[in-house]
Amino acid sequence: MVPLRQEEARSVRTGPESCYASRDLMLAPAKTPSRPPPASFHITLEVSDEDIDMVGHASNIAYVRWIQDAAVAHSEAVGFGIDAYRELGAVFVVRRHEIDYLRPVLRGDRLEVRTWIDSAFAAKSRRATEISRIAEDGSAVLVARAMTTWGFVDVAAGRPTRIPMTVRRAFLGDEAEPTPSEPPPDALTET
Repeated sequence: MVPLRQEEARSVRTGPESCYASRDLMLAPAKTPSRPPPASFHITLEVSDEDIDMVGHASNIAYVRWIQDAAVAHSEAVGFGIDAYRELGAVFVVRRHEIDYLRPVLRGDRLEVRTWIDSAFAAKSRRATEISRIAEDGSAVLVARAMTTWGFVDVAAGRPTRIPMTVRRAFLGDEAEPTPSEPPPDALTET
């Protein structure tokens, strides 16, 4: 919980947005992902009734779903849908989500969810995501940032396995070289 400054505390409202001093109060993110590269991928969506929690704004569960939906759509767009992963015998699984909620999102808001691969290692990658509210004039306000660690897992063995170069190139193009500082794949199984 971030304490409010005195002038912010005076502007606190009651009702659906009562947990915010202002709709556009920006909280400092814990970690800042890299800026989106030109080859980033995005989806657009509208916040629905099902996305709203009991406080009247988008639920944290909705943010996680939007982040995953953008990642899956990106994977499909570069030729790696579920059938391609089945053929490889391996899939990406979420190891960790870090989300910084910067501003509230309300029913009917139009959002752009932009995602890109921030870094890739032997058996895992880190995917950055930014969620922005799109105004009628086309301007965007950043509402959330996320960093997700994905592990690449052999389905039969249930263990981490190296990400094939074909998958790396699909997402990273010419930057698809392995990172020398990668911990061994077994490091993914430690808790």
